[in-house]
Amino acid sequence: MNDMDHRQLGSKLDLFHQQDEGPGMVFWHPRGWALYRVIEDYMRRRMRSAGFREVRTPQLLARSLWERSGHWDKFQSGMYSLSDAEAHRAYCLKPMSCPCHVQIFNQRIRSYRDLPIRYSEFGACHRDEPSGSLEGLKRTRAFTQDDAHVFCAEDQIEAEVRRFCDLLRVVYADLGFSTFNVMLATRPEQRAGADDVWDRAEASLAKAAAAAGLDFELRPGEGAFYGPKLEFHLVDSRGRNWQCGTIQLDFVLPDRLDANFVNDHDEYIRPVMIHHAVLGSMERFIAMLLEHHEGWLPLWLAPDQVAVATVSDASIAYGQRVTNALEDAGLRVMFDDRPERLERKVVDAREQRVPVFLTVGKRDEQAETVSLRFRDGTQNTLLMSDGVERLRELARVPTVERRLRM
Repeated sequence: MNDMDHRQLGSKLDLFHQQDEGPGMVFWHPRGWALYRVIEDYMRRRMRSAGFREVRTPQLLARSLWERSGHWDKFQSGMYSLSDAEAHRAYCLKPMSCPCHVQIFNQRIRSYRDLPIRYSEFGACHRDEPSGSLEGLKRTRAFTQDDAHVFCAEDQIEAEVRRFCDLLRVVYADLGFSTFNVMLATRPEQRAGADDVWDRAEASLAKAAAAAGLDFELRPGEGAFYGPKLEFHLVDSRGRNWQCGTIQLDFVLPDRLDANFVNDHDEYIRPVMIHHAVLGSMERFIAMLLEHHEGWLPLWLAPDQVAVATVSDASIAYGQRVTNALEDAGLRVMFDDRPERLERKVVDAREQRVPVFLTVGKRDEQAETVSLRFRDGTQNTLLMSDGVERLRELARVPTVERRLRM
């Protein structure tokens, strides 16, 4: 395991750990959970701007639902199940959220005027992965998906795929990934649905991908069991490919779970269900992010964005004032008032991959200034208020510069 492996970085940067009592599970430490929440909150804003409404669904559901959806036949060896002896009923921890979102859609009569309907969820999922396949955050038994589903009419597929591709490009660029490859995965040998349904789904997805400006390679036989999918493979700083985002076109699950909408002729017809994920698994994406950036995350993502270090005990009170001002401005701050030499504090902040190092001494207090040092070696001395404002601007979370095409 090299120093840039996410597991090494997770330990070195005090982000998370795993242990035998929770195989395939993650213990998030305060710094790691801060990173997790920044990404989650960022994705929540991006999804909302793209027209998705967030939902929350149960983790434990009757096995009968998974049997109706087809997931039990396909994935039962990887699903955690238990029995309620008193109720004579079997239950499963959800491995994904798709059937749950259909249940929300089915709770009322839907009109064609309501479509498209878009749901998103940070879905907590569990899968009984073989112990030999577990690999830090990259393969876990408990994980969170940035799961999203669109219910639409067939003539809306193209616009919805284009919308999601626009979103995906923006998100990947914000997170530091400028390059990705796209694959169109077609019908697997074991699948649900008739061949004519697959013909229609594959043709629709290929047409929508082309309309969204995607160049894609074919991956015959690697689609989901219910429909074809587009896979987005990110290329990291070491030239490695990681499959993250996915768009899956599903004509099968709405039929199995009896989803309908009323068209303009007062007829009940099945909606198309589009499965979306930008990051895939939050845990796995954080592993990729750490390795891609070698732990040096962009300022807006860093668990601790600024290290405030005192030159001597005489500047502790002023250092605390500066720390409070930075925190009031929304920054995540590490205050280092240890009785250590300044050089030691600089080294320790770099070891923790803190992007900005800010020193305060007696002269700073007298002049109401702060000394900033950035990772690239740039140094500035500014009035405290100016320094706080500059860092607040530099650390601003990427916003929606433009509305995505509706």
